[in-house]
Amino acid sequence: MFFPKKITSIRPQDNVLEIGPGSTPHPRSNAFLEFNFNTHLDKISQRGGVAKEPVFGHRPVYYYDGGKFPFEDNQFDYVICSHVVEHVSDPAEFLHEIFRVGSGRGYLEYPLITYEYMYNFKVHLHFVKFDFDLMVLRYLPKSDTTFSEFAAVSALFNKTLEHGWSDLCAANKMLFFEGFEFHRPFAVEKTYEIEKLLPHLSFVVPKKAVRKFIGQVLNKLGL
Repeated sequence: MFFPKKITSIRPQDNVLEIGPGSTPHPRSNAFLEFNFNTHLDKISQRGGVAKEPVFGHRPVYYYDGGKFPFEDNQFDYVICSHVVEHVSDPAEFLHEIFRVGSGRGYLEYPLITYEYMYNFKVHLHFVKFDFDLMVLRYLPKSDTTFSEFAAVSALFNKTLEHGWSDLCAANKMLFFEGFEFHRPFAVEKTYEIEKLLPHLSFVVPKKAVRKFIGQVLNKLGL
């Protein structure tokens, strides 16, 4: 999760469900929903290669095989779903289930198409972007594009991640990731318009003077 500070409206009495917490469950979550992976290697792959197992404590963990969640309507007051929607086969069905069991409240986070353009993780099935003006989540399945033509470029950038070159995304999170709280259900629709999946140009801001100076020093030192 890249924007934990955006989670601000969980009330003390809320029953919170977290979907796919990876290796870092949110401390406020009361219960967890995990996909029932076929193998341990599949689970590690979906976590982006992170082998560390989560610590749930005494909080219950439920498993499902996709489709309908194993919960009653409005069983929870809030749902945390960070970096999961891009993995599921049907984002519209998935969000419908989140709204059904979570009283229409929660937090959603995912990588943007800019991030996928560089790294293109195979376990990410869709490009995703929320339209804050129209209150609609749009998605485009990668399988419906010619994105595979950039496989060599993505392989190169993945190699940079292996060597710790993650500072570009870390320093410009708003360009590569998106997260937001919602307080009511919203529309979900498929799109084929790439322009509707791009982050706003206002997020491209000048580098701060201190960071720019440090970068220049490191470049001169060859670091």
